[in-house]
Amino acid sequence: MKYSICSDTFPDWELADIFRYAAQLGYQAVELAPYSFCNSVVDVAPAERKEMKGWAQEAGIEVAGLHALFTPIPGLKPKFACPPGLQLNSPDPATRLKTAEYLKELIKLCGELGGKSVVLGSASARNIGEGISYGDAWQSARDIFRECSELAAQYGANLCIEPIHAPLTNFINTPEEAVKMVEDVGHPNFRWILDTFAMNCQGVNLPKAIEDFGDSLGHVHLNDDNKSWPGSGSIDFKSIAKSLKRIGYDGYVSVEVFDLSPSPETIATEAIKYLRAAFA
Repeated sequence: MKYSICSDTFPDWELADIFRYAAQLGYQAVELAPYSFCNSVVDVAPAERKEMKGWAQEAGIEVAGLHALFTPIPGLKPKFACPPGLQLNSPDPATRLKTAEYLKELIKLCGELGGKSVVLGSASARNIGEGISYGDAWQSARDIFRECSELAAQYGANLCIEPIHAPLTNFINTPEEAVKMVEDVGHPNFRWILDTFAMNCQGVNLPKAIEDFGDSLGHVHLNDDNKSWPGSGSIDFKSIAKSLKRIGYDGYVSVEVFDLSPSPETIATEAIKYLRAAFA
């Protein structure tokens, strides 16, 4: 397993500084939120992409992938914005098409930066709106995911659907639903991601979910039940680590927080210290 931390942990920092600092602490990767460095990935020119990849290489760190694709993480102050009008399950076909095309641009950027996971959380931007049934939304999303997964394969990345607790979204809340979508999409580059905070909110047995559905697990977000770094609350991460080892998971375990207190430096330092103890 590789230790990663999300870039929006450091809201006012430049990307090059985030890469250097994370590497100094011992992280092996940084997971990028696009709103950390741009309003739209379409505007990130080829020269800028090359420069970003160069910053990571100079720091000796990997880009784990992208997350917070369509909307900022609730509670975090974004440095930039997200493109307006993105809605995966809109009743408007033109809006769904716009969202799918932007997802493809995110996949391209991820691959060009050497990233491996494009994490589809963005709870509010995937809600099923009025005027479209759950079944129709499911089929439409499945078709989009299948097409995007084919593109992800070309870029050496996985598209990962994140189950998120019901108060935040009405589309794919549990590991079972996420895995059902994985099976329906039926593409090796479409997987699911476990977010420990989101699943703990629903009372999911985290070690059991890992072992039951480990074959299609593509990424892991680590956050405690207090919305902060793993080890700062009461989630049993040692059991999670054991289950990940049992299934032979060798991907990223990425620190993603929703509360930036007391400071980015404290969060990053305490998180890596805990991970080394719990996941060793």
